[in-house]
Amino acid sequence: MNDIATDFSRFYDRACQRKGGESAMLARMPKVTPAGELKQLDDRSILSTITRCIFRAGFVWRIIEAKWPGFEEAFKGFVPLYWQQVPPEILEELSKDERIVRNQQKINTVPANARMIVEVSEKYGSFGQFLAQWPSSQQAELLHYLKKNGSRLGGVTPQYVLRELGWDGFILSNDVVTALTNHKLIDASPTSQKGIKQAQSAFNSWHEQTQLPYSHLSRILSYSVGD
Repeated sequence: MNDIATDFSRFYDRACQRKGGESAMLARMPKVTPAGELKQLDDRSILSTITRCIFRAGFVWRIIEAKWPGFEEAFKGFVPLYWQQVPPEILEELSKDERIVRNQQKINTVPANARMIVEVSEKYGSFGQFLAQWPSSQQAELLHYLKKNGSRLGGVTPQYVLRELGWDGFILSNDVVTALTNHKLIDASPTSQKGIKQAQSAFNSWHEQTQLPYSHLSRILSYSVGD
């Protein structure tokens, strides 16, 4: 393991070459939502985003996206205060609802994640305010919190949730893990606490080097992999 992360310029230059130049590469960077806007996120949209990412996991994304208006209708706008204590029979009815993908295990995540959102909102004012005060340099701890307190929020799923919401963080996609592994910056499973913390250390170092957003560092790193 390298104690100090590799100079990020080599990844940056490689990504520029592979994506047709610096301008073309930078045009592909994900949006980072300012803290002030994160604070304004509605808890309903957060539960919706969490649920959408859970349903997309291990499934064809375009099918979930195409059916999502039906999900919004079936889940009545994803109001956390309602779903945190929804009767079991409502969940059973949803397993027969053709407007959604009828996966009972994933349907059952909605009350658990609604409870997490409500509990956080009671303490911080809203889930968005909770996210806005959490530093990107401690993403590993945030991912641990989501896994511990939510449902089916392990692996890369919560990383995609945060990216969808515009929170500035990395995603340990296959390409990112390949780059980290090739440069001996991670030697543990990327889904383990050790592996995530090793990745966090590398991204923290690169952020100090470049002052680039973590989400941009992550995207650039993924673009640097390949022929």
